[in-house]
Amino acid sequence: MVSKCRRRPSDLPGRAGRPPCEKARGAARSNGSAAGGSVPPKGFYENIKPRLHRRIGRALRLADRVVDIGCGACELVAYLAQTYRQTVIGIDVSGQAFPRTRRTRAGVRFRCVAGDAARMGFISDQSIDAVVTMWALHEMDRPHAVLAEAYRILRPGGKVLVVDFPRGSLAQELWGEKYYDLQQVEQMLVRTKFVDVRGRLIERGQIMWISARRPDL
Repeated sequence: MVSKCRRRPSDLPGRAGRPPCEKARGAARSNGSAAGGSVPPKGFYENIKPRLHRRIGRALRLADRVVDIGCGACELVAYLAQTYRQTVIGIDVSGQAFPRTRRTRAGVRFRCVAGDAARMGFISDQSIDAVVTMWALHEMDRPHAVLAEAYRILRPGGKVLVVDFPRGSLAQELWGEKYYDLQQVEQMLVRTKFVDVRGRLIERGQIMWISARRPDL
């Protein structure tokens, strides 16, 4: 399988050990990427989630068919379907967090599929306009295979968007997981033959945002 059970920031308000406020202070010492060296406030990641959803929506607004890899509770899936009336499929290794209702308030249906994102055989070649993965790439056991599968299902010119925690971020201090740096993810995309690879850090340096596209025919 490609990823472990999805663990969103809201699922991890504070692990055993130092309380969140002390962990945040430790992050300030080890991470100079935050603006002016300031420490993001308590609940930072949960607070920025809606803003990231909106930002992703704007970036992918021209896509009709979207796949969210590592979708967790399908929150982004539902947001895109509700806001942009897109046809959206979410895939995650665990379906435990999936909502019971797969329909937005406006009645737009969306899909949540439990499965391996490295083997999305239920999606045809070159049939998807955009692929997004949010807070999930670092969880994947075979990220190269997942990106290759994303390349397969994207139409020529289709867009891939990777949004994740960078190495050295507050997330790493809080949850002790291993994250990629910006250059590593960019290199993964280049090796998968994506073009126009563009990455930057946003949200006080706590989030990496990398976009690329499958080459045109």
